[in-house]
Amino acid sequence: MPDRYKLYFASDFHLGTPDYASSREREDKIVRWLDMIKADAAEIFLMGDIFDFWFEYTTVVPKGYMRLFGKLAELTDSGIKLYMFKGNHDMWMFDYFKQELNAIMIDNELKIERNGKKFYLHHGDGLGPGDGKYKILKKFFRSKLCQWLFERIHPNLGVGIANRWSRTSRINGSAKPNKDQEQEWLVIYCRELLKKQYYDYLVFGHRHVPLDIQLDANSRYINLGEWVNYNTYAVFDGENLDFKYFEKVEEPIASL
Repeated sequence: MPDRYKLYFASDFHLGTPDYASSREREDKIVRWLDMIKADAAEIFLMGDIFDFWFEYTTVVPKGYMRLFGKLAELTDSGIKLYMFKGNHDMWMFDYFKQELNAIMIDNELKIERNGKKFYLHHGDGLGPGDGKYKILKKFFRSKLCQWLFERIHPNLGVGIANRWSRTSRINGSAKPNKDQEQEWLVIYCRELLKKQYYDYLVFGHRHVPLDIQLDANSRYINLGEWVNYNTYAVFDGENLDFKYFEKVEEPIASL
C-alpha cells in the first residue's frame, strides 16, 4: 500500500468570523491539522464555507489566510489532490485557487468511487425540501449578472458589506440535530437520492452538526460538522469512513 492512500474530508471552517483574532487562531489549528495528515493523505476534500465570505475580483482577492494558502500549496506541490467545494458563504470562488493551488473546484455535487466504495459529496445547501427563499437567492447569487454587479462595487465597500452580512450566520450559534431524523432535510434528500442510485457514503457540510446516520444496511449519511465548535473531520482509509476530532476531547457523534 502506498504511503499516501487516505481521503480526508472537512467543511465549514468559516475563516474570517467572528473576528480577526479567533479566525487566526482557527487558521493555525487548521494548518496544524493539514500538517498532521500530509504524511498519508492522497486526496483532501474541503467541502464548502472554508471562508465566511469570499469574492474574487478580477485583480483583487480578500486579505488574509496566508498560512492556510501556504500549507495548501505545500501539499498540492507534493502531489496531494485538493478539492474545494463552493459553499453558500464562499460560492464566489472562481479560478484563483485553481491557478495558485492547482485545486479542483466543485460547483455542486461530486460523485466518486474509491476502492469499490461510492461517494456522493456536496456542501449541502439548497438541497431537500423547504427553504424556497434561499434556493431562489442561490440561483441569483450564482448568476453571472449578480457577480458582474458585485464586481462593480469597490472592494473596500463590497467586502465590508458582505462580511457584515455573512457574520449573521448561524455558525456563531449552536446548531442542534433534529431528534426525528426523518425531519433532517439532508436525510430526506439522501433517501430520495438512494432510490435512483446506490452510494456507500453521502457526505455533506453546511449543517454545522457532526452527524452519522445509517440510512439502510449499507449507506450512511455523514455531516462533517464545523471548526468553530467541533473540529471534526472524516477520513477514509480504503475500507472504512471514520469520524475524528482534532485537538479536542472526542464527543459522541450524533447518530439519532
